Amino acid sequence: MAIKSKIKTTKARLVNKDIVKIAGIQMASGPDINSNLNEAENLITIAANQGAKIIALPEYFSIMTSKDSEKLKAREKPDQGIVQSFLSKQAKKHKVWIIGGSIPLVSKDKNKIRNSCLIYDDKGNLVHRYDKIHLFGFDMGEEYYREDKLIEAGSEIVVVDSPFGRIGIAICYDLRFPELFRAMKDIDLLVIPSAFTETTGKAHWEILIRARAIENQCYVLAPAQGGYHLSGRETHGNSIIVDPWGTILDKLARGSGVITGYLNKDYIKSIRKSLPALKHRTIK
Repeated sequence: MAIKSKIKTTKARLVNKDIVKIAGIQMASGPDINSNLNEAENLITIAANQGAKIIALPEYFSIMTSKDSEKLKAREKPDQGIVQSFLSKQAKKHKVWIIGGSIPLVSKDKNKIRNSCLIYDDKGNLVHRYDKIHLFGFDMGEEYYREDKLIEAGSEIVVVDSPFGRIGIAICYDLRFPELFRAMKDIDLLVIPSAFTETTGKAHWEILIRARAIENQCYVLAPAQGGYHLSGRETHGNSIIVDPWGTILDKLARGSGVITGYLNKDYIKSIRKSLPALKHRTIK
């Protein structure tokens, strides 16, 4: 599927907030949606009480299951459903921006879903939606994944102009495709909700996250699924926040919890001034 080159950008009223606390939530979600939402609510509350203004959840935070039929059953229509209502209410309640990891939404194909990240502002309004573009395929030993059997791929690059800066959105396997992030242009923060396998995660996760931060000279917030799931799957975890120099600000290896750090726009400017690599690009 061809990717549309036009970046969809949503504008919001900008305020003078050059330093903002951001938070990522790590979970080991199971197949029960209500249980996952209860855990997510507790962790969102912890992050908000610590002063975070942007809170991001992991991929499939509301349901992790090995059965495609369960994800199909859980898919929601846009602006309808228990999970979307939950995200909106939490954002409004805590007066924070919530980047809702990803949830299954309906697609044009009745036998597939869209793996979608929904972004809500501090009033609980849906600001934008990103549908995962790159679909994971893996075949090594006893591990086998083919996301294209269940997921209908998205085709639009999404950047959100928030009160805290320009936020680029990607999901999990997207991380391996640097051209996606280059196309976003001058972003302050990349948010990449994920559910990396343990096999691929221990080999590549941190390296890829830090590379995306360094080459785009921006912050990266990557909340992940982390641990053993009821389905028997093991996810890598290691939710992480990295600054534009590639320094790790916070990381959580396994289990449920919250990571936090500060996004400092003045620091982004200083890095880009000292090492103007983005201006030195000759291949665009």
